[in-house]
Amino acid sequence: MLVKNAKKFASITYMDVLQKGLKVMDSTAISLCKDNNLPIIIFNLNQHGNIRRVVMGEKIGSVVSA
Repeated sequence: MLVKNAKKFASITYMDVLQKGLKVMDSTAISLCKDNNLPIIIFNLNQHGNIRRVVMGEKIGSVVSA
């Protein structure tokens, strides 16, 4: 589903994701990542090569962290 007025964040905090009700992933999963200080990288999984790019440390997508 595409949202025409969606805004891309280079980085955002766990709390902002939860407070804004962003549907990045399940709120329980976000809370668990927050509790364990695990960053989340949000990127287009459907674009060929993106998994490799993320694993290699390339700055693509958005980062959710503290």
